[in-house]
Amino acid sequence: MRIVVTGGAGYIGSVCVESLCDSGHNVVVIDNLEEGHRAAVDPRASLEVIDLKEPERLSDVLNSHGSEAVIHFAADTLVGESVSNPAKYYRNNVVGGLNLLEAMVASKVAKIVFSSTCATYGVPDKVPIDECCEQNPVSPYGYSKLAFEGMLGCFARAHGIDPVILRYFNAAGASGNFGEDHRVETHLIPVILSVALGKRECVEVFGTDYDTPDGSAVRDYVHVGDLAEAHRRAVEEEVTGAFNLGTGKGHSVWEVIEVCREVTGHDIPVKESPRRKGDPPILVASSKKAASVLRWCPATNLRTIVASAWEWHRAHPQGYGD
Repeated sequence: MRIVVTGGAGYIGSVCVESLCDSGHNVVVIDNLEEGHRAAVDPRASLEVIDLKEPERLSDVLNSHGSEAVIHFAADTLVGESVSNPAKYYRNNVVGGLNLLEAMVASKVAKIVFSSTCATYGVPDKVPIDECCEQNPVSPYGYSKLAFEGMLGCFARAHGIDPVILRYFNAAGASGNFGEDHRVETHLIPVILSVALGKRECVEVFGTDYDTPDGSAVRDYVHVGDLAEAHRRAVEEEVTGAFNLGTGKGHSVWEVIEVCREVTGHDIPVKESPRRKGDPPILVASSKKAASVLRWCPATNLRTIVASAWEWHRAHPQGYGD
């Protein structure tokens, strides 16, 4: 299958492209390289350095490569930044997404798999979170993702777009070749590992008074390779709809720190800080629908996730070096 992957030079996108190439697909990556890395693009794929705010170039790529499907990762993803600069998130995540959908319609490409997020749920009324839970975001980032989900429904009805929405929880870990290298790192596991690598003095724990077993926030960590497998299944199968992707098991911040200590053999100092506004106490997925329809079940536990990330960061102490 000829597949275009937007944001394929980013963290999750790069591992997904690797998985697609391993499965024999012909992959074209579209990325503006503002957050992605040229070195993160699998050499078996081709790279087009294009911004989603360039609609004519998007159409040219979709047409010239005879594209059959799109997997859409490209987005700004920093929750805190979205609060201080919401226009950037609506411009890139919503307007850029609209340009992509219009290019798909013009190029007669119907299939799209969208990289969405549990942030569309906001603070959930129940845990684990299934696809029937109310979507009530608490950040412009979450609202921008939800807005594009709504746009997909409109384009499906008006133009026959065939969407699959994957709302995943906390992506973590690395493949053998590709890992997590954000220019501004906010994800817990790479932040902890940067302390073990001597790049930070300590890891900051935001909130120790939640109504959880040890007082710290609980999250559902899913291996990036498992997420890539879900995207591959979603693009290959004749399915539509929204699916949560998680393990169904939550781990607290303190638990993650302890596993990182065990894996790295390093004492990782901690600084306790107040809660961040809008951080829910617990976010854990129900992935029963994905298991039933996509036949997808995550295979990797927290310790293996941390070990894969640690191996990649030790081998790439400067990330991709760009």
